[in-house]
Amino acid sequence: MNKFIIIGGLLCAGGLFCRPAQAQFHDQIGLTALRAVTTNLNGAGLRVAVPEANLYTNGPAGFEINPANVGQPASLFTYASAAGTTNVYPNAVGTNSWHAEDTGNYFFGMFYGVATNVAHVDNSDADYFITNIVQTLAAIPDTIVNQSFADYDLSSQSYYNTNYDNYADQYKTLFITAAGDGGPVLPPSTCYNGISVAAYFPVAYSSVGPTLDNGRCKPDITAVSQFTSTSTPMVSGGAALLLQAGVRGDGGGDTNSASDPRTLKALLLNGAVKPSGWTNGAATPLDARYGAGMLNVLNSYEQLAGGKNGCIVATMVATGGAHPPTGAAGTVGVLSGWDFSTNTSSASSDAIRHYYFNATNNLPGAKFTATSTLVWNRHQNQTNINNLNLYLYNCANSNLVACSTSRVDNVEHIYVPQLAPGRYDLQVWKAGGSTVTTNETYALAFEFFSDTLAVAKSGANTMVTWPVYPAGFLVESATNLISPAWSTNYLPPATITNSRNSLLLNATNSNRFFRLRRPNL
Repeated sequence: MNKFIIIGGLLCAGGLFCRPAQAQFHDQIGLTALRAVTTNLNGAGLRVAVPEANLYTNGPAGFEINPANVGQPASLFTYASAAGTTNVYPNAVGTNSWHAEDTGNYFFGMFYGVATNVAHVDNSDADYFITNIVQTLAAIPDTIVNQSFADYDLSSQSYYNTNYDNYADQYKTLFITAAGDGGPVLPPSTCYNGISVAAYFPVAYSSVGPTLDNGRCKPDITAVSQFTSTSTPMVSGGAALLLQAGVRGDGGGDTNSASDPRTLKALLLNGAVKPSGWTNGAATPLDARYGAGMLNVLNSYEQLAGGKNGCIVATMVATGGAHPPTGAAGTVGVLSGWDFSTNTSSASSDAIRHYYFNATNNLPGAKFTATSTLVWNRHQNQTNINNLNLYLYNCANSNLVACSTSRVDNVEHIYVPQLAPGRYDLQVWKAGGSTVTTNETYALAFEFFSDTLAVAKSGANTMVTWPVYPAGFLVESATNLISPAWSTNYLPPATITNSRNSLLLNATNSNRFFRLRRPNL
């Protein structure tokens, strides 16, 4: 095929890579905070794949990662192309690619990586990977596949969608693919069952959705970078951390559900932080530029750690009928968590699974932020998808607060930043009547929280603290509330102790009023 393009790149004059400071983007994606509150969450035990577009149209395929240039041992890698497969570097099956190395550095490299302790990397030529693996449904041992390339031929979108969706549904593989650096979102990131990644630096700098075939919401998520070739491996690294956490039981005893790609996708999207200007609608679940928002691995992990929480009650209504809250007394025991379940409708009835939450605290005038993401797959060899929707009702008056009701997307997403305290019914709805299948397995991630900022004396000084989770907040201060000039000036960096951020201010600091602001971008 040889028609793939690499997406962007950070190679500068003289052959040096131009990267933002490690601490900066590790902070921005929540990795610094995650490493402060967890132990040994680094991708250990996982085998991942990095197919790479050929840098050269003639001669040996240029797709290979030099282990030394990502700080990893040669034994970590297997290389594959049409010329053969080998565990040795250098070799005769391909040649070096600076782009592949840049991708690898942000994914698993010891210098900049998110998942620095993966057990093995399968590095292959993209043409070979698609033709001999994806298209033929040949099994590979990798759950997470990073693809920092795209095909500029938009007429091939249906081909890629079908092949990638079939593979993902059969083998539970999560393809995480660059959306492209400008223009429409490019295949294969347009597949239903994968994750399409945009870039943000400091505004959207990548391809924009919706998809050209049927107007689906892509990209799915954003990470901080100048190019999607390097934002994509950050998301792949985040997925690897969640997969490791799910397998080792951080999300509870049902490790199969916790590590399912649908759960990983729902958690990644639901943990994302909304940049300024982010917007969506009932029929368009995700922002056309940012998807669900900016990757934050701490938020996603904490929602995984909230555990699997089943629905309180399941009901059926006549197809197209109203489905207000049922009045059930049960309540989901946490305000941050996930579920992995199956919803079953019939020829004449819609199916609804009700998750009840009490969003309350003891703070007068408190407002909550509610975020929920629903994910399911397009089934193998199917053109269409089952129709699932997401609804949030106020139980006190049965009023609909928010909904996500796209007919073409297999992701639904609700975001309500100013939610009054109360009891709410989060509903996963499946259409009855004509469907692809009567039952659909889905993953649901949810989060309800209220901002909390504490200010107290610490000797002669002032201590300002707030929870590490949820992340994505910035503290600002002002000298007065009459005409406040909110600023981060004169505030020291925060430290993390016992899962709380802390700012210690000396007594001479003139600012006396503080607030949390989100987004912090």
